[in-house]
This record gives sequence, structure tokens and C-alpha cells, in this order.
Amino acid sequence: MSLGKTLRCTPTIFRSNPEYTEMEITIRENSMGNKLCPKVILEGTRLTFKTEIAFELNEHPRIVGPRKYRYHSPLISAEWCTFTNYPWGRGPINFEPQEESQAMETYATWARMFELQKYYSWIIDRFHMSTQAYQKQTYLRDYDFRWLEERLLPLNFRIVFCTRSPESFAAAREERLKVSGNPSQYNDLSPFIREQELMRELISKSILPNLTLDMSDNNIPTAVERIADWLEGSGGLYMPD
Repeated sequence: MSLGKTLRCTPTIFRSNPEYTEMEITIRENSMGNKLCPKVILEGTRLTFKTEIAFELNEHPRIVGPRKYRYHSPLISAEWCTFTNYPWGRGPINFEPQEESQAMETYATWARMFELQKYYSWIIDRFHMSTQAYQKQTYLRDYDFRWLEERLLPLNFRIVFCTRSPESFAAAREERLKVSGNPSQYNDLSPFIREQELMRELISKSILPNLTLDMSDNNIPTAVERIADWLEGSGGLYMPD
């Protein structure tokens, strides 16, 4: 449930009345068209804390509104290995050439779902930019997702590109190895550094508003606040009528 504006952005007509509870204020502000509907695509190579940031965004009061209990706001990912019936398989990012039509239909289905439910928050952990980068690196295939971005742009989708300096990858790997279920994927860091530069190039050509976020200091709370500042300052928190 995406709730109303945060305390410092709300009409004083309700805030100044002690008879209203926080939930009543939120409901009344929603009725005034202040429903939070941010749509954020987190992109970046491995070890840039995209997933951690996604979870934090999905519960942050500046992003989804104040809450008195946990709620199942949508968080989706193209990294899900939904095309194979075994772990660490394939999906919309790392599909094989014979699965191209399935991958494109998956993206088209997601786009239609967003269009039908545009007055809601959507946090995405890896999406079409990751597909472009993987397919170019692995199969030398250039996929044009302009058609997808032309559908996402009117819905106010934005990209946050999570990056880190090349020398900071090693420390991030040490932290990840403490929890990883597939540690061998981090043996060689050079593919991540190459992918990051490729993604930087791809995102520079995107028609979606985007923010580059340096995660070299591994400071997730600061990164989340910076994203919130950017969304608030650029009109990314609400869905225009």
C-alpha cells in the first residue's frame, strides 16, 4: 500500500488539527491526490548493493509513506531464473538465443502490468539494462529496448545506476561471501568491472531519467536518502494525472 506524503510535505489543514490520527491524516492526504507512486529501476553489476537498496527503498517512509506495520509492496526482478526448473538457471536477463521471444514477451507483459496499475509503487532490482549488457557480452547481440522505455517513460519510471570504483570490489566481495549461496561466481571480479562500464554506456543512451549512485563506501542508508532526495526533487514520487 503506497501511502501519503511524508510529514514535511503535508497540508497544514490536517496536521494542525489534533483530532486526526496519523492514519487519518494519511488517508485524507491520499484523497487530495498525494499518493506516493515511485517507480525505480535499480541497475548495476554485481556487488553494488542493488538488492539491499531495493529492500530499503520498499520500506522507507519517504518512498512508500509512513507505516505502522509491514506491507507487501511490490519488488520484482528480471534476475529471477524463471525460464529453467533448477537453481541458478536462466531468465529474462541471461536467456539463450532460442528463448528470445519468451524474454521479450516477459518484458511486454511486465510493461502492460505497470500500465494497468500505474498508481502504485514499483521497485525493480535489475531490468532491461542488465539484459542488454549480458546479451551483448555473452552473445554479441544488441537488443533495442526503446519500445519498452517508451512505455515506461509516461509511467514516470526512473533508473538508479549503482556503481563502485574498481578498487572497492574486493572488499565488497568479502562481505558478500559471508552470505552467498553461490560463492564461485565472485572468483573473478574483472567481468563485473567490464560490465559496469558497458552498462554506463547503455544507460547514457536511455530516455528514462537516471541517477548514478557511487556505492564505493558501502553506505546503504546514505544511498537510500540520496535516492529519496533525487526522487523528491525531480518529481519522481508521484504519478501525474
